[in-house]
Parts: sequence; structure tokens; C-alpha cells
Amino acid sequence: QVQLVESGGGLVEPGGSLRLSCAASGSDFNYYTMGWYRQAPGKQRELVAILTTVSTANYADSVKDRFTASRDNAKNTVYLQMNSLKLEDPAVYYCNARRGYGVPYWGKGTLVTVSS
Repeated sequence: QVQLVESGGGLVEPGGSLRLSCAASGSDFNYYTMGWYRQAPGKQRELVAILTTVSTANYADSVKDRFTASRDNAKNTVYLQMNSLKLEDPAVYYCNARRGYGVPYWGKGTLVTVSS
């Protein structure tokens, strides 16, 4: 069982930055592939970034070169550094953890708003 708690969301102007955090409880955190997803109002949840157990990251095309995912296994935490935020980035951002083909775990999300 893994519990995930996201934090760091908020209001930022276009072009600004935010860093999201996702703290995980439970053991064997380093064996979990971690993901960041987002869901805007009226839209389906979409993948933002996947971070493997060896910290290899893959990103959605819409956030490449702007967002950076990272993990600190000693702190059981993953991060999403979001730079150059755009008006199309606002959403609830969710953290996801999955070990192999096991059950995926989700956090409750953190809201990101981009507005001038």
C-alpha cells in the first residue's frame, strides 16, 4: 500500500515557475515507477511525465523542455519542476506510483492555475 500526497500547486503568471512535490508513504519507494498526470476541466487525465526507478524521465510533447521530473529516494519524494508555464497548463496535477504491473496508486492532486 502506497499513499501519495501532492503539494506545491498554486497561482502563477504565464512564464512563471512552480515546483510540485509528491511525498510517498510505504516501503520500497525506489522500486516504483512514478508518474505525473494532469486533468483540466472537461478533459481527460493525461500523462505529463514518467520517471523510472533509475530516474529516466519521459515527457509529453506539450511539456518537453519546460518541465523536469526528478526523484529523491532517500526522501520518498518525486518532484515536477515546471518552468515557462503557459495558459494551457492549468489543471489538477496528480502523482502516480506503480510497481511493475501492479495496482497503480494515485494522490488526490494539487491545483495549478496560470493567469495574468
